[in-house]
Amino acid sequence: MLKVLKPAVAVAILVYLQIRFPQTWIGSLGVQGLERFGKRLAARKSLSVFLVGLSLLLIRSAVIPVSGIPLPQFHDENSYLLAADTLAHGHLTNPPHPMWMHFETFHVVWHPTYMSMYPPGQGLILALGQVLGNPWIGQLFSAALLCAAICWMLQGWIPPQWALLGGVLAVARLGLLSYFTNGYWCSCLPALGGALVLGALPRIEHSTRPRDAVVMAIGLVILANTRPYEGFLLSLGVAVALFAWMLGKDRPPARVSLARILLPLVLTLSPLAAWTGYYYYRVTGSPFRMAYDVNRETYAMGRYFIWQSPGPQKTYNHARMQEKYERELRDAQEYKTLAGFIRSARSKFFYFWQAYLVSPLPFVLIALPCAARDRRLRVPWMIGVIFVIGLAVEVWFLPHYFAPATALLFLVLMQCMRHLRRFRWREQPLGLGLVRAVTVIYIGTVVLRIGLAVTHIHPEREWRHGDMQRESIVQQLKGLPGEHVVLVSYSPDFDPDREWVYNLSNIDGSKIIWARDMGPEKNRELLAYYPRRQFWMVHADSSPQPPQLQPYRQASTSLE
Repeated sequence: MLKVLKPAVAVAILVYLQIRFPQTWIGSLGVQGLERFGKRLAARKSLSVFLVGLSLLLIRSAVIPVSGIPLPQFHDENSYLLAADTLAHGHLTNPPHPMWMHFETFHVVWHPTYMSMYPPGQGLILALGQVLGNPWIGQLFSAALLCAAICWMLQGWIPPQWALLGGVLAVARLGLLSYFTNGYWCSCLPALGGALVLGALPRIEHSTRPRDAVVMAIGLVILANTRPYEGFLLSLGVAVALFAWMLGKDRPPARVSLARILLPLVLTLSPLAAWTGYYYYRVTGSPFRMAYDVNRETYAMGRYFIWQSPGPQKTYNHARMQEKYERELRDAQEYKTLAGFIRSARSKFFYFWQAYLVSPLPFVLIALPCAARDRRLRVPWMIGVIFVIGLAVEVWFLPHYFAPATALLFLVLMQCMRHLRRFRWREQPLGLGLVRAVTVIYIGTVVLRIGLAVTHIHPEREWRHGDMQRESIVQQLKGLPGEHVVLVSYSPDFDPDREWVYNLSNIDGSKIIWARDMGPEKNRELLAYYPRRQFWMVHADSSPQPPQLQPYRQASTSLE
């Protein structure tokens, strides 16, 4: 309740000051000056888009001495980093390792090849970063492109000054204080793809330029290679809107549709789709079989969609993996009940709200009824409804599942602001004051948090990303001579979404190899495979204390 009350009071105070003292800086003079500058800048559309992306690069790079480079923490992030390392070394996949059972972990396929189960898009952008010095550089570039693309997309739907404001708000939240940027999740790229597709749609209908069809095709390929299902949902809505226009009363001539829309789409999509098929052919042996499907068929019993029946019972080599997939099965079965569906829907909405509608931004939604009746939003509403229905039938949800529709959400928010700005109460510009207050507090809060972190008054929690316990082991072993194998065991209360057994593409060439402790008998074959490596044991638990490394032979002796 306090989290809602504080920004509400701050907004109310700023609105009152603007109305009561209109000639003060806080009332309107300073804000009006910024608005006039913003309008002049927004009129130069290409420059606005460029500056939005550049501002994120510069600001986020400037605070690296304080924030550091994010570390991976969760299963998915480590899987994406495996893909990045593979692609950065010029390979599409890796041969299966003869000791694969000791390295078996989540979201990785081991047969017919060793590779991340995820589509290659995120791996490619992280690989670019790795070539430049660190995989996170790729994530930062994709975040800058996303914010720039949101500004560009909005320019196709609303006046340029509002598009610029939307880009600035995207930088303030998604770019600087969100796991979209401060981690390795596949979030920025699908949001970028969605922004390109959504931004190309009105431009195609307005001018039928082939280049806009090419941009849409690039966006579609990005969606297909990052979040295929959610990307399909967004693309389906866009396709319905596009073909409805092409076949409607205001349709262009057939030769124009063919030459300027369909042909550029096909010519751009074909080679990119062929590369994707070749990638899966190298990883799974079939251009039509995704690595994701191989992994789920190998390990999962719970299914992703509400209508699917549970998979067959699986046999697991490790108790920790069995626990996770059995938990998935329980979640999937519970989701099919009415109570479970409602409970999950509440959780989905909460996660979505926490990631995208940071206070005080939700206050502009009081103009949602007006925005809902706006004729210019009919097509975006249709696209959004299809997208949300598609998300509802998925069992699990994390905020980046919504990523392809991120730009669509900003369009709705900006339209709410536009309608709200015109609202007057007793001849007072209440709506204008509210829009200004929300914007100032939203951006000001971000500036304040960054300023406090830079002055070391408190650490910025959004930047403290990563598994510091695992990293402490890495740093210990990097300081020791020779090569090492770390055998990991877990306490029952260790976070099931964290995992320490992850390796990069060339396992045998790594200084530190992570493996599961499978007991003395099974461990013996790993000792024989790596006779020149030093073996260690570590026990992962929920304690905040740094984990203790023990030489393997001493540890095993003490346990016998």
